[in-house]
Parts: sequence; structure tokens; C-alpha cells
Amino acid sequence: MEGEGVQASSRGGGTGAVGDGGLRGGADVRAAEVRGGADASVGAVRVRSAEPRDLETLTRFAAAMAQETEGKALDGPTLRAGVAALLADPARGRSFVVERGGAVVASLMLTFEWSDWRNGFWWWIQSVYVEPAERRRGHYRTLHEHVRALAAAEPDVCGLRLYVENDNAGAQATYRRMGMHEAPYRIFEEPTRGGR
Repeated sequence: MEGEGVQASSRGGGTGAVGDGGLRGGADVRAAEVRGGADASVGAVRVRSAEPRDLETLTRFAAAMAQETEGKALDGPTLRAGVAALLADPARGRSFVVERGGAVVASLMLTFEWSDWRNGFWWWIQSVYVEPAERRRGHYRTLHEHVRALAAAEPDVCGLRLYVENDNAGAQATYRRMGMHEAPYRIFEEPTRGGR
């Protein structure tokens, strides 16, 4: 886009290296405590970086998201290996989770794209999922604001991007409420190995 490398699909990864344990640009990511949220009566909500212990939950979330938004049944072993690879190597991307009452209820993945036009990184928001029973409680807003704050603190990050299914009007409305706008691009792809 804009003459830049086009971001990989939602099940793909970013490119390049990341500082030890940090996000692209060297941000030191620590868990952020957020009290209350949209429904303060349910107790504390906490955003944290995903960890290896979240593998099964993130795999389940990704499978559910693909089925719900695209009607796709993903290959379980391939998906699990992809989630594990991301958790093991921050150069591929980062995931964040929302915990409420000690349970993971939402997640978001970031990958990275270098922009020669801007001499900075776009952080791509991908694989967003909120448990159905936890929707409309502000969990996506909490994740988005966390990522926005991290990006704003990094001088070599030029912005946030994401893509969304054309028919997913609900998600598009959410992203607009967060201050995002539709970019004048279309995504093209050419898979180089089996499956999609």
C-alpha cells in the first residue's frame, strides 16, 4: 500500500526483527492494569501480553473468529503451530489478551509492516476476538487503547492499520468509533502453499 509492502493475511506474520521481548521499535511491553471498564461491577479487567500458557485459548479464539467472520474451518494443527510460533518469536508479531476475573475473554494480534514512505512501522491489528458472552463490555476498546498508547510511545511507529471482511458491518462500525477511517486500498493475495 502506498508503494509499501502489503501486509500478510490475518494468519500470516510480520517481517523483520524486534528488540529482545519488545514490540517493533523496542517498546518494553508490560501488563497494564485497567480497573472497571464498561461494566465495573464485574471486577478488575487486565490487559497483558499473551504468554505460552495462552496457546490453547488463542488457538480456540482464532478458530472461532475464522468460522464466525469468514465461515472457514481452519486446520487445527496448522493453526496451533502458527499461534505457538508467534508466541515464541516476537519478530513474527505480538498478541495481547484481556483478562476479567482471571479468565482470558478477548485477544488481539499485532504484526508489523515497514513503510519506506514514512520511514516507520505500521502496526497491523489482526485476529481480534471477544468471547460472545463478553461482547459489548468494552474489551475491544481496552485492547485498542492499550495498543494505541504503545504505538504513540514509539517514534518509529507511524500508525495502526487493520483489515476487515467487507460484510462485517458491526466490526467496521466499532473501528470507526475508535477513530479509524477506511483507507483507499483493496487487499489482493496469492497463496503460495495449500489452503487459504
